[in-house]
Amino acid sequence: MRNFKIVIQYDGSRYKGFQLQRDTELTVQAKIEAVLEKMTEEQVEIIGCDRTDVGVHAENYVASFKTECTLSTACMLDYLYEFLPEDIVVKSIEEVDERFHARYNVKAKTYEYTINCGAQRNVFNRKYVHHMSENFDLKSMNEVAAVFKGTHDFQSFTSLKPNGKSTMQTINEIEIIQKGDILQIRVTADDFLLHMPRMIIGAIIEAGKGTITAQQTQGVMDKKQRAAGYPMAKPKALSLVEVKY
Repeated sequence: MRNFKIVIQYDGSRYKGFQLQRDTELTVQAKIEAVLEKMTEEQVEIIGCDRTDVGVHAENYVASFKTECTLSTACMLDYLYEFLPEDIVVKSIEEVDERFHARYNVKAKTYEYTINCGAQRNVFNRKYVHHMSENFDLKSMNEVAAVFKGTHDFQSFTSLKPNGKSTMQTINEIEIIQKGDILQIRVTADDFLLHMPRMIIGAIIEAGKGTITAQQTQGVMDKKQRAAGYPMAKPKALSLVEVKY
């Protein structure tokens, strides 16, 4: 049995996230598995590095799968490129050690959120950028971002139902970068809970609008309950850009 690591780029606009679901075939995993099964003539299960939300995109999503197929990686890459939908591209494929696991071996993930702060939306990037004609307060945004950095209980910033599992996570870095009318928020963590990237970014956006402070955000964190959280950022402007192993 051979083990393969693949790096995927996808437009999540029409998908119900990456992970396979019982009630729909509109997931990225379902589309890739269907093509892999035709190629290998085997039942293939993909292991993804993360469960991305409905409508969220990925620039460098990492997954792995095992097969007895004897095709070369070059032939596999060509086959996937030809038969996958145009909004999914497998950028690379490599054979790896049998112990490699796309989810369990992850050391860090980075999500990036893009906002157009200009007076008008850009018709060419409107599907991937959230338009908010705001004069964001970057100082306040960085102050709230500082609340999230480090290891904390993120129960107030996840949709994960309380089930006895730990909601402790470590945020390694949050970068807020503005170039002209484009504002980008990059969040890097060891791992993320359900909806956690969008909730953290949503809080940072609210800070930039002047509706919350770092002190209020710390209070929400301390309450450890989702009802105390802020609105989630829109999914269309969020992309998984890097996964480190």
